[in-house]
Amino acid sequence: MIIINNSNYLKYKNLKFRCGIGKAGIGIKKTEGDNITPRGTYRIVKIYYRKDRIKNIVSKFTLFEIKKNMGWCDDPKSKNYNKLISLPCNFSHEKLYRKDNIYDLILVLNYNFKPTIKNKGSAIFIHIQKNNFKKTKGCISLRKTDLLKIISLINKNTKVKIN
Repeated sequence: MIIINNSNYLKYKNLKFRCGIGKAGIGIKKTEGDNITPRGTYRIVKIYYRKDRIKNIVSKFTLFEIKKNMGWCDDPKSKNYNKLISLPCNFSHEKLYRKDNIYDLILVLNYNFKPTIKNKGSAIFIHIQKNNFKKTKGCISLRKTDLLKIISLINKNTKVKIN
């Protein structure tokens, strides 16, 4: 089990990595855009990566290549809220294919899936750290090398506990 708490560390077995969490800390997520990293236990449902930037990934997961037309809908008015979408899109969304490197590698957690509740929050990812462990909008961020290490060790049964 991967464990993340307000100490800004991610722990997996005997490993410990510094991480970034939401600007509002860990707690009960109330609404889209509240900057809270949601407390709970989650599964990793998919791993996306930029094939042009990340080479030789070792993983027990099936990996999905990020294409230029991929996005994630964060607009509660859309029927595709909290889902992978094709761009262009008329609803609010995040582009997965970015100029910066934070989404070069993304672990998607099953937060607010099945059923998806409108406005409850979307796109809770574990992704690459931007710089100096800057706080996120609710995701968990790690150094690229640390994230690659974690991906090489975990499997589909590995849970992520945020507390």
